[in-house]
Amino acid sequence: ILRGIKNRFGATDEIGVFEMTGQGLSEVANPSALFLAERRGNIAGSAVFAGIEGTRPVLLEVQALLAPNTAGAPRRAVIGWDGGRLAMLLAVLEARCGLRLAGNDVYLNIAGGLRISEPAADLAVAAALISASSDTPTRPDHVYFGEVGLSGEIRQVAQAEARLREAAKLGFAGASLPRQLARGAKRLAAPAGLRLEEIGHLGDLLAQFAIGSAPRAKPAELAR
Repeated sequence: ILRGIKNRFGATDEIGVFEMTGQGLSEVANPSALFLAERRGNIAGSAVFAGIEGTRPVLLEVQALLAPNTAGAPRRAVIGWDGGRLAMLLAVLEARCGLRLAGNDVYLNIAGGLRISEPAADLAVAAALISASSDTPTRPDHVYFGEVGLSGEIRQVAQAEARLREAAKLGFAGASLPRQLARGAKRLAAPAGLRLEEIGHLGDLLAQFAIGSAPRAKPAELAR
């Protein structure tokens, strides 16, 4: 994986994906298919993220694993993503959705070796964490993208159309994405064969796993 961080004559932060063959380095024409080649769709803790690297849409597998911690402070290990955003998501899932994760070691991995930094991965990471916590696989033909706010709301992200087109091209049947709230804005048209599920809050995501958000305790109840 090559990433251009400085380019006098063009855009920066573009990536090129290559593989070593008997004839030398060859360009990978479809990186999404390569990154998802080893994915098993019936395993809890896995979710597909529809991301953007530079100007290129790329589908990636997000893997999460939760293990009970019996001694010491719970461990947080992250490969390919930002550890600070993982800590934020865990706090939001606990405080806004009532999901009990604090007593677990949490491991998060972006399969394929690519490091991602865009906040649009929040929803896919949350789906992987909920899936691992409930031991319920995500739908194997589904992708996720959207930014999560501190109140649990799902925020819009850029280039949604390109993400959806890439998902449809690889045969995915559904996508969970932020709710389209802007009045007068042109609504997204779903590519042929792709079903859109708009999500306004993490509680809507929990419902996909048949988990309801726990009601928040009232101040009087907390004081007891």
